[in-house]
Amino acid sequence: MTKAAELAKMGEVLTNSQIGRKNIIINGGMQISQRSTSVTGLGAASGYFTLDRFDMTLGNTAGRFTASQSAVTDLEGFSNALKIDCTTADTSVAANEFFIIQSHIEGFDLQQLKATSTTTRAMTLSFYAKSNASRAIATELRLSNGTNRQASKLHTIGTSWARYTFTVPASSSMQIDNDNSNEMQVNFWLHGGSDFTGGTLSATFESSTSGNRAAGIGSVFASTDNEIEITGVQLEVGSQATPFEHRSFGEEEELCKRYFVKHKAFSPYDRFAVGQCTTTDDVACLFKFYPPLRTNPTLTTGTLSHLVVTTRTGGAAAIDSALVIDTNTDGFLSTIVTCPDINSNPLTAGEVSYLSANNNVAAFVAFDAEL
Repeated sequence: MTKAAELAKMGEVLTNSQIGRKNIIINGGMQISQRSTSVTGLGAASGYFTLDRFDMTLGNTAGRFTASQSAVTDLEGFSNALKIDCTTADTSVAANEFFIIQSHIEGFDLQQLKATSTTTRAMTLSFYAKSNASRAIATELRLSNGTNRQASKLHTIGTSWARYTFTVPASSSMQIDNDNSNEMQVNFWLHGGSDFTGGTLSATFESSTSGNRAAGIGSVFASTDNEIEITGVQLEVGSQATPFEHRSFGEEEELCKRYFVKHKAFSPYDRFAVGQCTTTDDVACLFKFYPPLRTNPTLTTGTLSHLVVTTRTGGAAAIDSALVIDTNTDGFLSTIVTCPDINSNPLTAGEVSYLSANNNVAAFVAFDAEL
């Protein structure tokens, strides 16, 4: 008899947390940081800079900060957190300013929240946080399909690690598509002007009203002394915050690689991909993705001088122009990257070739399929 059958025979009701995966958030324990473990001078633009699946979304602020994967030594069960450290204050806050840490969730991963095609089940967000001083932040669950819906809660973060929770009851007139689009954002509001803080928070899903999104928050940019750390982020079905679901490092990393994968050099002459010289100055290299990417990716590289094309016969050619993705490839599973206009050392058409690091461990090729 299975464990489930044994418990059922005993009259116990199994919950989702007892029989399967419950945490909808990817990298909630802040273990995976493919891009970088620390980036300074942030604040002028939005983007993914350090920890996987956590986007820094900013607008119109003069505040600047360092984002890093910090080491945690004083919270049982956790070793990493996302740390925000203010380095340039912004004490003259315009109405349209904002700073949000966002986790974007695709529709495929949200189907367990649906009670019917137009009704959500109750859901609970939980996380651990601490700050250098008492600080008010807001968490927001925002559904972004059809008629935008939002629900927010104010939290006062203390100077020691504590767990904070936010339960949103079941709601009707909702839409969550079963596809790979950006259907929900889990938002941590750290800074905002009156356009976003001038209203009243709603703990239930309401139609989108900008002024109600982060009412009552303070600002992490109020002083260069300010910092905040967050970890153990969990979103689950139900009206109760259950213990954080720890996944293995390898499993968490594979989940992150659906959205971003970085091929980097571990030794000076590492090979990234094998391909073929299509002409005397063009090379096509094949990258395969496992797991498949969420959508066709965009391509970024490190400094081009850190990359080189080598051939099976021992030739080498410098890359003279940016790498591009072949528009005819299906980027979900594999992508052909071309190295055009390699003029410094003509190649032999049809020869096996490799995209390699040019004696530099800073070399990388990255594919971004983020929401």
